[in-house]
Parts: sequence; C-alpha cells; structure tokens
Amino acid sequence: MRKLYQNENYNMNTLIIAEAGVNHNGDMNIAEKLINVAFDAGADIVKFQTFHTTELASNFAKKADYQISNMQEGGTQVSMLKKLELSVQDHFRLIEICKKKNIQFLSTAFDLKSIDLLIELGLSLWKIPSGEITNYPYLKKIGELNQKIILSTGMANLGEIESALNVLINSGSSLENITILHCTTEYPAPFHEVNLYAMETLKSAFRTKVGYSDHTVGIEVAIAAVALGATVIEKHFTLDKNLPGPDHKASLEPNELKTMVSSIRNIETSMGDGIKKPSSSERKNIPIARKSIVATRNISKGEIFSESNITTKRPGDGLSPMNWDMVIGKQARRDFQIDELIEL
Repeated sequence: MRKLYQNENYNMNTLIIAEAGVNHNGDMNIAEKLINVAFDAGADIVKFQTFHTTELASNFAKKADYQISNMQEGGTQVSMLKKLELSVQDHFRLIEICKKKNIQFLSTAFDLKSIDLLIELGLSLWKIPSGEITNYPYLKKIGELNQKIILSTGMANLGEIESALNVLINSGSSLENITILHCTTEYPAPFHEVNLYAMETLKSAFRTKVGYSDHTVGIEVAIAAVALGATVIEKHFTLDKNLPGPDHKASLEPNELKTMVSSIRNIETSMGDGIKKPSSSERKNIPIARKSIVATRNISKGEIFSESNITTKRPGDGLSPMNWDMVIGKQARRDFQIDELIEL
C-alpha cells in the first residue's frame, strides 16, 4: 500500500486514485465490488464520497444538467443525495474491506460534519473537491489539520485557487503537503475544454506538485497528464456504465481502469532520467544501423582516397563517416577490396 507520492524531475511515482465516488448507488455490495475492481486494476487508492445530505445541500439546490440527463429524472439534489449517502457503519465496513485487500481507503468530505467523521476514522490524506474551493470554513478546518492535501480546482481561476491556498496555509498547512489537481468539472468533460497545459501553469504559479482529475471519456487524457508531470491521477470508475446514477456514464469500466493504470505505469517507466545516451538494449544495434567508410572499388596501395573510390555503407564498426573530410586526399597505406572497411 503506497501512501506517499512523488514526481520530482524524472523520478516518477504517480498516485492513482480510483474514484468510486457515489457509483455504489447506496448498495454496499456494489461498493465492495468496486474496491475489488480498484485493487485488481492496480490503483493505489479507492476513493468514496462522505456527506450528510442535509449539511451538503438545501432543499432548493437543483441538479446539474448532466445529473438530470444521466438519471433521466428531475428533482432536487437532496432527493438524489439521500439515496447515495453512506452511513457511519458503511464507512467502517469499507475501511475494513480495504485493509483486507491492501488498498488505501480515501473519501472526500463534502461538509464539516463529514470532516469530523473522517478525522475519527483516522484519515491523514484529504481530498478537497472542486466545489469546496470557495468554502472558507471548510478549507480552514482542513488546513488546521496540517496533513497532506489534494486540492481539485475545477471551475476555478488562478485568483480563487490562490485564495484557497492562502486559507489552507494560514490555517496551519504546509505548501509542501499540498498537491493541486487541474480539473474540468463537467461529466463528461469535452476534450477541447480540458486545457492540460493549465497543469503547467498551476505548477509554475504556485510552486506545488500538480496532478489531474479526469472527467473525459476514455483514458488518453489521464495518460497524457502523467507525461506532462502529473503526480496524482484521479479517475471515476464503475462496474457498468449503464447503471442508474449521476456519474456512471462518465466513468471507466473495470477493464478500462486496468488498462489506464498499466498504461500510466508504462509511461512512468518510459520517462527515464532525462539523460540522452544510448540505452543498454540499443548499443548492440549501433554497428548494425550505422555506416562506415568503405571502398567502392578495388583500391591499390598509394592511391589517393576520393569520392570516386570510397563511400559509406553498413556495418558501422569501421571508420565513422564523420571522419570523411579527414580521409579524402589521404593515401591508401595498403590495398583494399571493394566494400572493405577503409583504414588510415
């Protein structure tokens, strides 16, 4: 179980958060299956959502357009959230299942009472969702804990992100313990609105580790984010995209999650140390692929090397063509047969 993550220079170690979210549909059997899927896929963390419906939303809070579309019903957020709320006992059970599977449990708190619950449960990593980035009391409460924080920034501009960071830091948190996630809060997020380069802007502006919370369809953008330096990747997943609920359609199915994780690990390995040099496996191909200076015809001892009697051909284990100008005009010190490697 990995609880720390880093991505300093080229030493990559991306923390992959499999976001179960509310895709359990209020059913603990589905929740347990989601944990198993996250573990089997190789994710580092499986994350749920912790909220008290009456603390999170008022009776006047409307559903988002995507929630209405995905669930094919209207109503308020409250009517939807009540069906998805996890009890205290549910949390204890989820943590126990995660311990048995050796995968880290995480949950995002959406209200102050839920922060208290997660403190009681012993969480030491805090994921702040995009919607709470302007919630001063919420940010202050988490900031006072001085623990590791992952801050999502969907819908936010640089000024709002800076203000949120100031609250966290002034409340007692260290900038070194904060990772900022770029995010586009739409489900699914349109590719043309992803703006992955904003991740580099965040890193430059705030001097923090950065990552990406992905709501696009598929796995390509998450993989690209790792190549751009993301230290954390968060991605929703589900057992079946056709299940009823607000987030299933913008989530990965089990085989897709597994492919994403393995692809990210391959990207990590592929990034290397940044030093340009021949790799161990390709050294043997140097004489195969490169060329040497060779005779284009039989050359007699004492004859002058010129473009009429020498050329470059494979193999590359003779005199390098980079010495061409040095060879032209020199006398042959012995006889050479056609295609023989030239020596000075």
